[in-house]
Amino acid sequence: MPAGPDGFVEHPRYRSEFERARALVLGHPRRWRIIYHYDADGIASASSAVRAFGRLGYPVQATPLVGVERERMRGLLAATKGPVLIADTGASWLDEYAGHPAPVVVLDHHRYPGVPDPPELPPHVALVNPLDWGVDGMSELCASMLTFLFTVFLDPVNWDNAPWGLSGAIGDRMHVGGFRGLNATLVDEAIRRSVVVRRPGIALLGPTVGEALAHAIDPYFRGLSGEPARAAEFLRRLGIDPAGRVEGLPAEAVGALVGALRAKLEADGVLPEFVALLDQERWFLPSLGMDAEDLSNLQGATGRAKEPGVGVAMALGDSGAFDRARRAESAWREGILKGLQRIERDGVHEMAGLRWFASPETTLAGTQAGMAMNYLLSPERPVLAFSEEGEGPIKVSGRGTLRLVDGGLDLSTALRLGAAAVGGEGGGHRVASGATIPPGSRDRFLEAVDRIVAAQLHLGGTP
Repeated sequence: MPAGPDGFVEHPRYRSEFERARALVLGHPRRWRIIYHYDADGIASASSAVRAFGRLGYPVQATPLVGVERERMRGLLAATKGPVLIADTGASWLDEYAGHPAPVVVLDHHRYPGVPDPPELPPHVALVNPLDWGVDGMSELCASMLTFLFTVFLDPVNWDNAPWGLSGAIGDRMHVGGFRGLNATLVDEAIRRSVVVRRPGIALLGPTVGEALAHAIDPYFRGLSGEPARAAEFLRRLGIDPAGRVEGLPAEAVGALVGALRAKLEADGVLPEFVALLDQERWFLPSLGMDAEDLSNLQGATGRAKEPGVGVAMALGDSGAFDRARRAESAWREGILKGLQRIERDGVHEMAGLRWFASPETTLAGTQAGMAMNYLLSPERPVLAFSEEGEGPIKVSGRGTLRLVDGGLDLSTALRLGAAAVGGEGGGHRVASGATIPPGSRDRFLEAVDRIVAAQLHLGGTP
């Protein structure tokens, strides 16, 4: 396998799309606006792009985009006279870019909802999307890994952007079951270059074993996560001091802890691929002195705290940004725990094809939905989370599993059609998607999406 970026994929569109985008970037050495989605994958994408553009000597303005918002994108394009790079979003609005007076480069792994797919674009617009080269953007390449790879096409020195690629890939859950496809190829190459170090570990992050278990969300442990006293007692029964450090545990204690937690997850009906996250291989980032999952949590937390720029500043070496991200991560984790404990206690609303709940933690609803799907809910139907702020539009986050996708689930289509039926907009991936719908339209939206999902999964009747 070649170590340069050109030969990783044999499909001709792989190289041609990257070359077209590279030519537009290198041919316009001026100020660029970088538009990115505000989640962990989008923030990590912007991180690689800002670092690479800085090396080119290009000034940048990085602007986050929240949700599926065509009007917001139109406004940003109208306010920008110069070139634009759009990461982890943008594929839904390819019809908007032809009129922009400067180059537009879109790096996205989501579907274009129209036809033909991919569409013909004017010379000053470039789309780089793994779906065009036979690589699954849902499981084999996320936006941060795509953007990291694009920066390597710009200059091989950018192989050191691998930590930010990994950060977003973990945030997009592409590490579940181990990296696959082009993701795995890029991780292996980063390891070969010593930018990433593969090593064993346990998925407990925190200053002590007791705190790590009590604050665990991925995996989430029924009756232990969010319950410090119960977590401490669980550890003591295993002969483990809750005040000890995770890194200081002897091998036999780690083995006992993993065995007990694995048994608990299995008894609670958690699917094997999520049980395996407990002790699957981990990825250490020597340049940052931290685990890649820790970095992912920090970056994702800044987005959910409505401070995604802090997550990007981390990639530029801003030590103050890391401090702010730690504070945001603490609040993010507590918010997710609060939501998951609420679901554990109160359950969710059941329909024929799906389940749903409302979350007052508006920026955390999607994460709560994903974790609930993995650790709290039976796996036969997806879940939707609704969040509202004031009198504005309703944000919807939908989450399923790859097993449901194999059974016919396509949340991207379901949420797009359901949103269109009530005057909103939606899209994303088959396994995870989002929508923005008008106030007061939740029940009609639910009825439409439930009917679509029930048909996709061949379900019917009342749950």
